[in-house]
Amino acid sequence: MGKMEVIPISNVQAAVSTEEWRTRIHLAACYRLMAAYGMTDLIYNHISARIPGAAEHYLINPYGMLYEEITASSLVKIDVEGTTLLQPDHGYNVNVAGFYLHAPIHKNRPDLQCIIHTHSRAGTAVSGLREGLLPLSQTAMRFFGRIGYHDFEGPAISGAECDRITSDLGPHDILILRNHGLLACGRSIPQAFNAMYWLENACRIQVDMLCCNRPLYQPTAAAIDNTVTCFAGTEITLLNEAETNPTVNEDARGNAGGYGGLEWDALLRKLDRMDPAFRS
Repeated sequence: MGKMEVIPISNVQAAVSTEEWRTRIHLAACYRLMAAYGMTDLIYNHISARIPGAAEHYLINPYGMLYEEITASSLVKIDVEGTTLLQPDHGYNVNVAGFYLHAPIHKNRPDLQCIIHTHSRAGTAVSGLREGLLPLSQTAMRFFGRIGYHDFEGPAISGAECDRITSDLGPHDILILRNHGLLACGRSIPQAFNAMYWLENACRIQVDMLCCNRPLYQPTAAAIDNTVTCFAGTEITLLNEAETNPTVNEDARGNAGGYGGLEWDALLRKLDRMDPAFRS
């Protein structure tokens, strides 16, 4: 069990490891990107990230800040037992749902670094449909057969329910919380953001299609299978690219990076143009 440390927000960088500070920057960037792409719910919901080298410690947002206000220094460090380990002196603590929903997943899925939970309009709409997410678009087909579903039990503030949520997630990286919202996980922060970005857009496309009140064109099983294979998480490259392209991005080609890794630097540049304060 760790001991809580309250420190001035201006001293956070000096008080943490280089690896933790890097994780803080990327997680703050993820919060800012979620705001930029319209996937927030005021101060509510959470994105958490495990700190490399400290398996039971993770970072999460201070409850009371908008996503667009989050900085590397403002994030709170807690452990999977619910103990606050590092509390910046900004006056905000951790929301109970940020612990109950995220801690069991971090505890039981050591392969995952980042967890994103949303209550977006389109995501919540699809979560309330009996069929869930349908393979009606290439975007949605990425997730076909790779989604868990959890029936609504009320706000996720029960340890027993959150254990069931972890069970329903199973080996997947995506969970649709019925009548509630979406949850996307990743082996890195960029990977988790990419999964949520695609998942949210798949939900928006589905809602748009269903609102047209016109007959839907159903893709063939072979087309769906081909799309799942193509979008399984590795970048599509020429077979000889490693030999012919001196700038090939190895991290973006393998499952360790996959989708998310290739565009992350560009997204960071976008944030730097908008407001580089997330790095502070």
